[in-house]
Amino acid sequence: MQTKTFDYVDGVLCCEGVPLSRIAQRFGTPTYVYSRNAIRGAYREFAQAAQRHSHDGLRAWVTYAVKANGNLAVLADLAREGAGFDIVSAGELARVLAAGGAASHTVFSGVGKSADEIRRALELGVRCFNVESEAELDRIEQVAAGLDKRAPVSLRVNPDVDAGTHPYISTGLRENKFGIAHGRALDVYRHAASLPHLDVVGIDCHIGSQITSMAPFLAALEKVLELVDALDAAGIPVRHLDLGGGLGIRYADETPPARGEMIDALLSRIEAWRGVRQVEVMFEFGRSIVAEAGALLTRVEYMKANGDKRFAVIDAAMNDLLRPTLYDAWHPVLPVKQAAPGVQAPEVDLVGPVCESGDWIARGRAVPAAEGDLLAVLCTGAYGFAMSSNYNTRPRAAEVMVDGQRVECVRARERLEDLWAGERIVEG
Repeated sequence: MQTKTFDYVDGVLCCEGVPLSRIAQRFGTPTYVYSRNAIRGAYREFAQAAQRHSHDGLRAWVTYAVKANGNLAVLADLAREGAGFDIVSAGELARVLAAGGAASHTVFSGVGKSADEIRRALELGVRCFNVESEAELDRIEQVAAGLDKRAPVSLRVNPDVDAGTHPYISTGLRENKFGIAHGRALDVYRHAASLPHLDVVGIDCHIGSQITSMAPFLAALEKVLELVDALDAAGIPVRHLDLGGGLGIRYADETPPARGEMIDALLSRIEAWRGVRQVEVMFEFGRSIVAEAGALLTRVEYMKANGDKRFAVIDAAMNDLLRPTLYDAWHPVLPVKQAAPGVQAPEVDLVGPVCESGDWIARGRAVPAAEGDLLAVLCTGAYGFAMSSNYNTRPRAAEVMVDGQRVECVRARERLEDLWAGERIVEG
């Protein structure tokens, strides 16, 4: 039987068998802990399913959405596994290259690409720009003309499909800022095809994140295939379909499709598509590769009560893990020292030291907690450290990678002096 990534061994919560208490003793808290084997294993599930459907007429491959977790150790491992990358800034492109990834295996998404970012990506040979507006098309044309290059572009089409997820991470509805309306797409493609410095290579569609049903994915795919047929009829054939990502994970009681199941369903539909021909299919997964591989390790500083309300004040805060404050997100929380059988802990709110009422990690949890206890906030490998900040002049957490019995710090905890290293005092 396969061992869970985070599980109790002899009464102590471990990552790949390494006690989290030992990691806390060595690196302090708060600290993000990642399982290297869980990250690689999740990617391989997607990649192997894609490979099963790849043949002479269809090539499928998986890219990783860097915004989920951009640590160089994570990116380097995925590059070695053969992953491509999905980026939303020139900074993320620089991270990919620093980790050993290739610009030629990288797609550039995002609604607000600057001229400098476009220029840099063109100079480095990025694989494709996922274009979000007509204005962006014209800007890419201008920049490419200045470099005497042809820019590969794919239009991100907004299919007006409800992903059934939190409004902040839904991207496929007409009221969202992302993409080009499905009804306008054919006209915009005609415009793109008329521009001499653009090479129209594909269609992109991404409807949101933390999606736990296949129905929205399949509904969006039907809109994409309908548009491909219309483009063929208009003499604008495309070479690839980028179907985005967004597959959810289980934080609480969600039941998302398995990684391979999602790939199988979408690629099977494409294989049966009446317009099928030589085509490349790309996916962009982030959360579903790294989220469950990570935990935020934190220590209880104080216990307090306001009437019948109980609080555990921990050393991790909203600046370390923003998702609960931003999305009302739910993360599993476990004590590092396993509770005795039959012990029922009273409900407690886990709150941080940041000076905001919204600074909480979990509320109303029956988690055994006393001053000095270690707790692990699970499923934080995605959008955990990546969204962290220095609010209240708090150094960002350390990041640690576990690989079997090997434990390595892959990002040192920031020092206070790092936080103002670029600042200057005006004299007089």
